Amino acid sequence: MKRVSSQKPQSMIVQPCFIVGTYNDDGSPNFAPITWISVTVDNDGESYMLVLSTGAKRTGANLAARGIFSANLASVDMLGLVDYFGSRSGSDGPKNAIHYEYENGQFLKVPTLNQSRWVYECEVVKVVNTAPDTNTYFARIVNTQVPEEYSGSGNFDVDLVSLDPVVYSGTYHSIARNLGGIGDFMPPDC
Repeated sequence: MKRVSSQKPQSMIVQPCFIVGTYNDDGSPNFAPITWISVTVDNDGESYMLVLSTGAKRTGANLAARGIFSANLASVDMLGLVDYFGSRSGSDGPKNAIHYEYENGQFLKVPTLNQSRWVYECEVVKVVNTAPDTNTYFARIVNTQVPEEYSGSGNFDVDLVSLDPVVYSGTYHSIARNLGGIGDFMPPDC
């Protein structure tokens, strides 16, 4: 394989797609797909914080006003919701032209999508302005709602194939198979 160099920024960033839920001032839910989400270690060194970046949109205004949100993992069967929520502005009014079900989080007053298989309820602890009209939020994960079969499992003991998450890198992708764990591919003589 021959590679070529480029001084022009190019992106090959693979990210899971989450639908972030916040409440508007009038109490209606606002959902927006966001792929600029990752995880970092919390100050205690034992738990995790979600790191989310968003621009000057309704979601950003709601985060600034309330400091809490849900991050609902989007699975392949939710692509219609992802596209719908992403193509409508929460500033134009409620996003309710298609049917979806939501409820309050179990620990925080945030809207959570019933269809999502994996949901984080988060509380913002730090905000960093990273670009004009863009903030990055560091949020403590207050609660994680997971499928029953993952209850009590380790942090990295997750079968992504069964969760069927949407992965974004300019276009939508899915995960087709589990290849194995760390050390499964070590040559026998090492």
